[in-house]
Amino acid sequence: MSQNFGITMPAAHSSVLHRMPVRYLVVIDSGGAMVARLFLDTRELVNEFDAAVTEVSNMTAGLTPSVGALGSDWDGALQGFSAVQRAGAEVYTLTP
Repeated sequence: MSQNFGITMPAAHSSVLHRMPVRYLVVIDSGGAMVARLFLDTRELVNEFDAAVTEVSNMTAGLTPSVGALGSDWDGALQGFSAVQRAGAEVYTLTP
């Protein structure tokens, strides 16, 4: 007789990474308001929010941004922003 009282045991959890970590935080002017955008390493947009929230200062503490996101790798990710806005963007590389 088994000791599980008729209830089957759940399957073992897989150790597969479900989500890729966020790699870049871009702070950019969007019509007079600063927005923060989170991107994966593939430059896929994960989230966009107001850059004035305290989480942005927490994420960027101790990091030095590179100014300007004019490279071709940012073309698709930041389409809709002008060249001037992209030139003034602060790009933070986050460590996982």
